[in-house]
Amino acid sequence: MNPRTRRILELILDNLVWFMLLFVLAIFSIFIPNYFQLGIFANIIEASSVLGVMSIGLALVIITGHMDLSVESVTALGAMAVGILFCSAGIGLGIQLHPEWLMVPVSLLVAISVGALIGALNGVLVVKLNMSAFIITLASYIWVRGLVVAVSGGRSAQDLAPAIRWFGIQRLFGLPLTAWIAISCFVIFSLIMAKTPFGRHLVMIGGNQQATYRAGIRVTRNLIIAFVLAGAIAGLAGWLLTIRTSGATANLGVGLLFNAFAAVVIGGVSLKGGVGSLPGVYAGVLLLSSINTAINLMGLPANFTQVIHGLLVLAAVLLDTLKQTIRQRLA
Repeated sequence: MNPRTRRILELILDNLVWFMLLFVLAIFSIFIPNYFQLGIFANIIEASSVLGVMSIGLALVIITGHMDLSVESVTALGAMAVGILFCSAGIGLGIQLHPEWLMVPVSLLVAISVGALIGALNGVLVVKLNMSAFIITLASYIWVRGLVVAVSGGRSAQDLAPAIRWFGIQRLFGLPLTAWIAISCFVIFSLIMAKTPFGRHLVMIGGNQQATYRAGIRVTRNLIIAFVLAGAIAGLAGWLLTIRTSGATANLGVGLLFNAFAAVVIGGVSLKGGVGSLPGVYAGVLLLSSINTAINLMGLPANFTQVIHGLLVLAAVLLDTLKQTIRQRLA
């Protein structure tokens, strides 16, 4: 195989999910009426903002070779905390700050802090006490969701403060600011993973934790930071979710965890750890959002969504195995 063919093949393997996304968009645009229009594409990006941000934190932990099942519940708790404090109807306390713009950073800090605290608890239990990440984060998934129901009493918070809701209304180049926040998060964390020692260390830990430790890298600290970041990013997703819904309910975000896992796996992140990139995860999120939009336009039952997502995850795992086989032959 000549060097040029090898480079082309490696480019395709590295960006396979993006080619899949373009292929799906092209097929939908040809066969589904009214699909090919800027408004639809903008809606795809907008609808993927919350799931996309949540998937970032989940991907960081999975790249290290661990698991975080709590991100969905943490997102719901962050949303509920913001809703209770800054909504004026339902169970909302309607807290007002002056000047009004202060409610934006304060609400964001509340959501991120809630998530970071739970992430830190998960990290300490998993890393310091050497407990199973699956069991610990599954427990957090359950008790955090229970806490959401307990603090809300099963009721909802409505009428989010206009200063915060503004981010969901104001548009820039046809997209709401919430979508731009999600895109910015992907850009920032992609750069962190690709260009900083911390990002490279997370990949090394996922590849071989013992070898990374022997190389003098602070594995324990980096792993705990990864869990804290996953929680904090889930809190940010909760803040965005509150803005999108202009409030919070006890069942807010139910089902997002499985979609986040689907996006991460489709995006090329290996559940074994050590392999994956955040741009690929974003392509996976957009792919899921594109399919959901197509199902809605065709008027198909919502049950088809789960079937297709499940088949996509299966296809992604098979493709990952095929990619590894091809890379071994190229080596």
